[in-house]
Amino acid sequence: MNKPVRHIAIFSGVLVLALLVRATWVQFVRSNELANNEHNRRVAMANFAQPRGNIIVGGQPITGSSETGTDLKYKRTFTDGKMYAPVTGFFSQGYGSTQLENLNNKLLNGSDDRLFLQRTSNLLTGKKNQGGDVVTTIDPKAQKAAYEGLGDKKGAVVALDPRTGKILALASTPSYDPSVFAGNSAKDKAAWEELEKDKDKPTLNRALKEVYPPGSTFKIVTATAALENGLHTDINASTDSPDPWTMPGTRTVLPNQNPTAPCKNASLDVAMQHSCNNVYGKASSDLGKDKMRQTAEKFGFNNPKVDTPVRAAKSTFPDNINSSQTALAGIGQGSLTATPLQVAMMTAAIANDGKLMKPYMVEELRSPDLSTIEKHKPEELSRAASPEVAKKVQQMMEDTATKGTGKAALIDGVTVGGKTGTAERGAKQKNLAWFISYAKTAEGSPVAVAVMIDPDDSVPDDQISGGKLAGPIAKKVMEAVLAR
Repeated sequence: MNKPVRHIAIFSGVLVLALLVRATWVQFVRSNELANNEHNRRVAMANFAQPRGNIIVGGQPITGSSETGTDLKYKRTFTDGKMYAPVTGFFSQGYGSTQLENLNNKLLNGSDDRLFLQRTSNLLTGKKNQGGDVVTTIDPKAQKAAYEGLGDKKGAVVALDPRTGKILALASTPSYDPSVFAGNSAKDKAAWEELEKDKDKPTLNRALKEVYPPGSTFKIVTATAALENGLHTDINASTDSPDPWTMPGTRTVLPNQNPTAPCKNASLDVAMQHSCNNVYGKASSDLGKDKMRQTAEKFGFNNPKVDTPVRAAKSTFPDNINSSQTALAGIGQGSLTATPLQVAMMTAAIANDGKLMKPYMVEELRSPDLSTIEKHKPEELSRAASPEVAKKVQQMMEDTATKGTGKAALIDGVTVGGKTGTAERGAKQKNLAWFISYAKTAEGSPVAVAVMIDPDDSVPDDQISGGKLAGPIAKKVMEAVLAR
């Protein structure tokens, strides 16, 4: 071979080799990157090419699929979309997906590796591929009671089964219908932009993704800390709690909401019934920040990974605080923050004799042929309190329901424990109204509830209380669960 031909042959070989290397790089090394690129229209077309699997509540689908007449063939539909949006999230051709729709996307669209055998069978038989289903723990009657109870109020409700951690209801208002922007038309775009401009943030999941001062509902944690650490042992014994009580290192008196309540040197039980800040603020300060924080963490505070499987925002018991700030934390104020889910968790732990179960809202994942792919097993998250201490706090909450501020949740023939909370948020912001409760039967406590109401300016300040605004909602949710 002469020299020019040899050079051409070598050059051609280098070009072929470069082409092979490039093809290998694109097809194998960058395959995932290119497949998931937002500008890859084929991926979007494949994602919407077939009906999607469903999210199931109470044995019935609350989602569906409808044809669009475009190259993105199917779009998502939602039944009672506003009521279930905090559970499902949204799935949109134009705006992506959130929550259960997002976390279970591959199962729902049929591309999950666990459906490989079924896809292979469909290839041989000519059947169309189908997505699997997500079966939730939500009780439809409890969810309806929570959503309708909130009505036009801004707020959230979380109901748990304390024995297992099942989320029975998860409501947030104001809400939105994910169906109205599930497509990619001008109408969908307009609906999305209207939601984005809404100052009340209807797409915000207040039950899981927003934190608030929990107010006096946190006193059940402070009571647990005082009893576990031996600061107090008898819930009916008098405490050394002056009224008025000045917070350590300050000239500031920690006031009680009801100045006529019998809070001076009140027992833990009486102080719970009347929500005495002087008793619980002083107890928290006397225990100190470390013991208070350790107890709070057993109830789930400061855990950055509370997955339901949707991840909840972190609820925080503050570090590096002084004695007066610890007193404020002990009554659910100051820099202490919690999601409504966290407040329901601490209520459920007390109702379950001190055992905190991991909250979850997916019971099982199943294939299109209805066989189970994955089933959730209840999991203990922590021992928040000893059974002996938990029973003492239960007694205090039950006395609060029968003799104190928690009467709004009482149910005939059922033992109910309750606690109100009014949380201050500073100047020019309305106080929050909280209510926590549980119901107890011969088989244990099947439901614990946390209700948070964020009142608007139409509600007079003297009408903002957990018992008035939130208590009746908690009662309806508990009744719905008990009716099962």
